[in-house]
Amino acid sequence: MKKAQTTVREVLKQKKTIGEADIQELSYLKLVTKETLQLDTPLPLLIPRECREECKIGGYNIPMETKVIINIAWAMRRDPDYLHDAKSFIPERSEKSLLISQEPIWRRRMCPGVSLGLANVEFSLATLLYHFDWKLPSGIKVDDLDMTKIVGATA
Repeated sequence: MKKAQTTVREVLKQKKTIGEADIQELSYLKLVTKETLQLDTPLPLLIPRECREECKIGGYNIPMETKVIINIAWAMRRDPDYLHDAKSFIPERSEKSLLISQEPIWRRRMCPGVSLGLANVEFSLATLLYHFDWKLPSGIKVDDLDMTKIVGATA
């Protein structure tokens, strides 16, 4: 976080507000955002599908019209065949990652709001890193934090 904060403050210098053009210059912040989404995918499952015909997957017979949920998004980002040291936070590796691909073949299949969502995350994170110094309360260590993810939804 310190490196991200330093780069944000270097790029923004003494500005009072952050603009869209400023966000475009924050390449390291973009890597941090991308790597964070790599490690903790907000929606790891694809939309449920229905099998059009009977098939066999991983040795299991899947009858026709069975609803299946594919865990490809999370699985690919955790598979060591696709990503070395998948559980470590290494923003620099996201320069070559396909998490948010710009390849034309993927654009039409991605979430239509991905650009807006990323812009909001990057702007909010840049604002927080620029205006505040972050530290743990005295006596608390990083290892003391419970970062267990709880899956759920709110209305």
